[in-house]
Amino acid sequence: MEQALYNDWSFAALSPYPAWALALATVAIVAGLILPLALFRGEPRRGRRWAVFALRAVAAVALLFLLLEPGQRLMQKTRVRNRVALLVDTSASMGFPASPGGESRAVAAGELLRRSAPVLEELAQSFTLELWGFDRELRSLDRVKLLERPEELLAPKGGATDLVGALRQVLAGSGAAAGRRLSGALLISDGADNVELAKELASLASGEGGRALPSPLASLAADARAARLPISTLSLGAGGLRDLAIERVLADDFAFVRSPVKVTAVLRASGMGPLQTPVLLKRDGRVEVTGTASFPEGGGRAEVNFDFTPDRTGAFVYTVEVPLQAGEAIETNNALSFALKVIRDRVRVLLVVGRPSWDERFLRSLLKQDPNVDLVSFFILRSAADDPKTRADDELSLIPFPVREIFHEQIATFDLVILQNFSHEDRAYQVGDYLSSIRDYVQNGGALVMVGGDQSFGEGHYERTVLQSVLPVEPTGAPIQVEPFHARLTAEGRRHPVSLLAPSPEATEQIVRDLPELEGIQMLRAKAGSVVLFEHPFAASGGANAPLVVLGEAGRGRTMAIATDSLWKWAFGAAPQGAGARNYDRFWANAIRWLVRDPDLTPVKLAMEQSAVEPGEPLSVQLSARRADFGPAAGAEATVELVRVGDGSVVASKRATIDAEGGAVVELIPPEAGAFKVVAKVRAGEVLLGEAEAAAAARALGLELADATPRPELLAALAKATGGAHWNNPERIGVLPLVDPETVEVGRHKDIPLWDRWYWLGLFAAAIGAEWFLRRRWGYP
Repeated sequence: MEQALYNDWSFAALSPYPAWALALATVAIVAGLILPLALFRGEPRRGRRWAVFALRAVAAVALLFLLLEPGQRLMQKTRVRNRVALLVDTSASMGFPASPGGESRAVAAGELLRRSAPVLEELAQSFTLELWGFDRELRSLDRVKLLERPEELLAPKGGATDLVGALRQVLAGSGAAAGRRLSGALLISDGADNVELAKELASLASGEGGRALPSPLASLAADARAARLPISTLSLGAGGLRDLAIERVLADDFAFVRSPVKVTAVLRASGMGPLQTPVLLKRDGRVEVTGTASFPEGGGRAEVNFDFTPDRTGAFVYTVEVPLQAGEAIETNNALSFALKVIRDRVRVLLVVGRPSWDERFLRSLLKQDPNVDLVSFFILRSAADDPKTRADDELSLIPFPVREIFHEQIATFDLVILQNFSHEDRAYQVGDYLSSIRDYVQNGGALVMVGGDQSFGEGHYERTVLQSVLPVEPTGAPIQVEPFHARLTAEGRRHPVSLLAPSPEATEQIVRDLPELEGIQMLRAKAGSVVLFEHPFAASGGANAPLVVLGEAGRGRTMAIATDSLWKWAFGAAPQGAGARNYDRFWANAIRWLVRDPDLTPVKLAMEQSAVEPGEPLSVQLSARRADFGPAAGAEATVELVRVGDGSVVASKRATIDAEGGAVVELIPPEAGAFKVVAKVRAGEVLLGEAEAAAAARALGLELADATPRPELLAALAKATGGAHWNNPERIGVLPLVDPETVEVGRHKDIPLWDRWYWLGLFAAAIGAEWFLRRRWGYP
């Protein structure tokens, strides 16, 4: 019954001895066979010689039979059809016209497959036919669906064409195909590879590379030849298409504010006469820089360099754009967007001081020693009222005070402006004429600190100026409280990152209690919406304790008011515990980070895995939200919107609930190529905890849509190098060169020994015995 499982057999050697041992034994047996001829060389009777030789030969054969241990191998054989792979390009370049004004290459590929259905059916009878679609990745296609709905399965959406990668994956096989021989492959494409071959295709097309294949494709062809695998190719598309495209933009992922940035745009023109066209670099929809690109007859490549200096930090979307030319084959490749994050190299601080003091000395020293701060400072030695004999304005400061340059022309270059006990009313400097510039600077995203003293909130009378609209406090008219006092932390101050002088609110409160007394406070009133961090322990102002340190926001900027000029005394706090000036330094470091909107101190943070994606690919947005006490905003509701730059329309929106750890993840899909902003708002009930935004770009597939030129010469060279056939825009698939339609596979086998019979040993013994008997009888040893 078991024999029926096997359908073939053969002889096999079952000997357990290694090959070298069997070889030595064979040599010894042959030598033993020849030896009798030498012994009987003088024997005149030929019959005796042949009799001894025959007996020795029978013994040798029997011994060799016993050593080799021959047997019958029963086998279960299966005939397996080999593979034939058909690969169809589904990248976005297949959306180009197959001929000027004609149908797309993808449609042409679908019609070609429909007309070639009998050819595919015939292949499927003799081979395992594999159908693959490829662009950046490889995916299997269903043959029935492909012939019924080719426009669906062959939709040209892929962001790149990877010929080499797709062929290598098919050659290697996977899943059920692993180990099965590939008898041949057919590649249907326009040949516009832009992954592994991108750098070498230009030289091939221009003739500089001769007939040589690009090195990655040459390596693939060599492997195919070694495996006796013919790769046939079928190219779709004709030249002569008219198109102007932005091929790529060379730019860093980030830049430093107020530092020059260089961006290079690479443009490609084809099918056009001599052309000169403007090239625009836009930021968030507004023209930033303009350049010019020139192309010779027939087109080619051109590079345009843009040099600009970002004036503020943040995440921005830049777009390189060229005007649409008449008769272009594709319109979506005339603009390419990219995201650029502008960060600070150093915090640029302007410190203007009304008169020398201990407070000025400590703060200026702190800022000068901080390697992250670029300090520009001016302080007045004396005012005109202090010395009526002063003849020139420049004698009132260490250097001539460039009021117009600082407060009008250059103020936007500073991250933070500190006015320390400074009066705008001194006519020698006429700073009052530029207070509107300071106000606009704050509202446009700048930061301002007003430090107390008799010339600031008191005699300065800023409440009469336009600057009052951005300050977080307003005067009460009450006189300065001169009695020494210990600053007291407010409820908001226990949680706020500016006043957090230790890892926990409790530890911060203990530090504040140990700080030395301050001398004098100006009686101010905190505006509605501002945050009081420190206050006077008993002096009242406006129905509440007099505020000491107050934070506020105005427009896109932030402000801070300090109602005393004795904060420098904090530098001596907790000296017995070795703290020294650490608490004073930490307060100012926290304040500066908050004022310039350090991302680590914002209650709502937004991050993205990628800031630039292809159209249709999702933007993964990761949110982090904290409450006013900077604990996780668990349960808060987040709204994340994708806003089109330019018209400000919301093109996608998602809602999410902040989890227990203060995070949430949403995905937004840009509907088309272009520049976008991701805007996130987090609310706890009716309270807005904060909002954040980031830049995002949906690219127009870059290289994939930048070059409309098909490359039949590349596909023809690949087919020739591997022994395949090549067709250019055919009506149907021709006869493919294929090898080995079938492979025989052995599933199982069984060995039946033939040597282990008594008569083989008896034959050997009989032959040896008979030879010995005859030699003795005839008188031979």
